[in-house]
Amino acid sequence: MKLKNKSAIITGASQGLGKEIAKHFILEGADISICSRNQDDLDKTLAELELNKKKDQKIYTYEADVSNESEVGEFVEFSVSNLGKLDVLVNNAGIYGPKGDVAIVDIDAWVQTFNINVLGTLLMCKKIIPKLKDNKKGKIINLSGGGATSPLPGLSAYASTKAAVVRLTETLSLELKEDNIYVNAIAPGALNTRLLDEVINDGKDKVPSAFYQKALDQKESGGVPLSKGAELCVYLASDESDGITGKLISAVWDNWSSLHMHLKEMKSDVYTLRRIVPAN
Repeated sequence: MKLKNKSAIITGASQGLGKEIAKHFILEGADISICSRNQDDLDKTLAELELNKKKDQKIYTYEADVSNESEVGEFVEFSVSNLGKLDVLVNNAGIYGPKGDVAIVDIDAWVQTFNINVLGTLLMCKKIIPKLKDNKKGKIINLSGGGATSPLPGLSAYASTKAAVVRLTETLSLELKEDNIYVNAIAPGALNTRLLDEVINDGKDKVPSAFYQKALDQKESGGVPLSKGAELCVYLASDESDGITGKLISAVWDNWSSLHMHLKEMKSDVYTLRRIVPAN
């Protein structure tokens, strides 16, 4: 088991990709503490996860809003107290936010998206980094996505926040380089989750017609399996990926399972947000 004897925190883990990541972590031997904003959803997820755990594995749940600093602090202290130590943080919690052109978008909803997707990621990292430093090693995995690498008309809040998460990831990787704490972001692919349903139900007149049709096609085809992103998270949480840091890695398009064999090349600008200069 790739994560045996490791303890992890996973945010936004009561449904969708977060729940799938939690399931994969349990199957790979980790002890976990998960949070979301809905205790009922957490209770249902806990019942499912317990079907996959070994007798001595620990699973804890905690209702918390990652954009609320005091709740984040309480969640982290609860988790470390019960898990005993902390090895991995997966920042999965996130929302699409408001849909529509920038000229008409609701600014309060735009700010809320930033607070959950970016501030939530920052707060979790800020609270957990001292714990990882105490452990003299750690992994932080941030969820990004296609919004980080290409414009998304009608989804300006989501795209902007996901790009910000990648640059935060790259910055943290440099700040924590001497502490053996490796920080990466992942793009899990086009998933059939509640976020896709939001676009289909609410976005017909608020996002470009081509994007809306793509969402309908994705819904029909099934999209990228949740397991792809969960497996990449397991890899980045494992000792096998030690040395890989400051990268945005696609679960679908990148040959990530062998990246640890190319650490020298990984020190370049590959898998980062960089401007391509004319000479290139």
